[in-house]
Amino acid sequence: MALDIEALKNAIEEKATKSPKPQLYIKDFYACDPDSKPRVIKNVANEMVREGRLMFWSSGSTTMYGIPSRIQDEEGEE
Repeated sequence: MALDIEALKNAIEEKATKSPKPQLYIKDFYACDPDSKPRVIKNVANEMVREGRLMFWSSGSTTMYGIPSRIQDEEGEE
């Protein structure tokens, strides 16, 4: 059974916080709820970006997600 939206948001945030990498691909979040379809997870992640819980990071060729404070710390910004 798929997680509800808030539980999925919390699982995604926990994965992004505890991951050794500061930026994650959307596919990295699929394991947070194997019962949810990839499109649902992407929509939830994008909603979290709008809420400020996640932010986009781009390498130039691909877009990744991360916790804002972790990405800024990695890039040496304040």
